[in-house]
Amino acid sequence: MKTQKAEIHREFGPFAGVDGVHGVSFDGRRVWFASGDHLNALDPNTGAIERQLAIPAHAGTAFDGTHLFQISQSRIQKIDPLSGDVVGTIPAPGNGGDSGLAWAEGALWVGEHRGRRIHQVDPDTGAVLRTIESDRFVTGVTWVDGDLWHGTWENDASEIRRIDPDTGAVLATLAMPAGMNVAGLESDGNDLLYCGSGGSGLLRAVRRPGRSAD
Repeated sequence: MKTQKAEIHREFGPFAGVDGVHGVSFDGRRVWFASGDHLNALDPNTGAIERQLAIPAHAGTAFDGTHLFQISQSRIQKIDPLSGDVVGTIPAPGNGGDSGLAWAEGALWVGEHRGRRIHQVDPDTGAVLRTIESDRFVTGVTWVDGDLWHGTWENDASEIRRIDPDTGAVLATLAMPAGMNVAGLESDGNDLLYCGSGGSGLLRAVRRPGRSAD
């Protein structure tokens, strides 16, 4: 396993009226982040919030290319990003203990925080298709270039981990600096990982290292 210090590329916020950042996604242009009672669209070039949707947004956020998905307590809501309308709802597998949401391979991937698990979920029915075990609390999930990454936050320390999606084995670890926690995780599809920070109300961009030796 390769372990290294996380390289913080940029920090966004704090934002007016935002007390915490709890879920993160990326639509190819804007970073969407959950802040409790709103889903916010941020321009990563300017750092400005362009839009806010009045949607309960308590944990992970995902984007499938057309719709946003947002964890709201014990439910995952499917949202039209243009109108802000909720067009579908499925149960969250952790029944309110969920933290982390991603879209990949035609499915949702949902972190179960204190259960230390990641579930692959049918986006239409909410049925759990399979489960990956972790040895740390799960606080964010993302896929990029066929790799599964998840955030951790435990005992006041946070990491971003690349794991084997079949076994859950940790392949690489990015250790966050002291005091910088991860609550929400999303790739920009290139070399950045966007990280929510929980109650600090900040959003951070972390460099994703190239895959050399594990």
